[in-house]
Amino acid sequence: MPLEDTFKPVLKSQYHAALAMLRDAVERCPDELWTASGHLSAFWQVAYHCVFFTHLYLHTEEAAFRLWPGHQRDVQHDDGLTNSPDPKSTLPLLPAVYSKSDVLAYWEICDRMVDETVDAMDLDAPSCGFSWYRVSKLEHQLINLRHVQHHTAQLADRLRTAVDVNVKWVGAHPSPAAAD
Repeated sequence: MPLEDTFKPVLKSQYHAALAMLRDAVERCPDELWTASGHLSAFWQVAYHCVFFTHLYLHTEEAAFRLWPGHQRDVQHDDGLTNSPDPKSTLPLLPAVYSKSDVLAYWEICDRMVDETVDAMDLDAPSCGFSWYRVSKLEHQLINLRHVQHHTAQLADRLRTAVDVNVKWVGAHPSPAAAD
């Protein structure tokens, strides 16, 4: 069996597991923490940023990416994170606060697209399809997974520190064949 055929089920499992932990963090976030200041970026911003880039990098290439229908346009930072303002821009720095239900609706789109998208990927491709990354498609997917895990851990730590809420560990997501 080719390595790609062996690796794709693992990649899908780990995407679903990482996304399940992100969903748990979002669902468990109390309303007062969702928009609380005290960090460079609020909880909602980190959660939206994480889902935004997960969605983007699950596409075959940057030209194939289409924004989520609920995405707020005409802001300086599409991904929702606080970054340096462009002094030449008249656009607002950030979008209005995305609600938990907004982020979870976007999350659902990403989670649903994982299996079909990963199955269609050429993991042997030498280019990931995004001009700002010079890595293979396989390495880019590992980067994307690490990104989800990084921000999920950041949010989990905020939950534990602020309100003593623990995000549940998900080690793997059962494949549909295993569920039969």
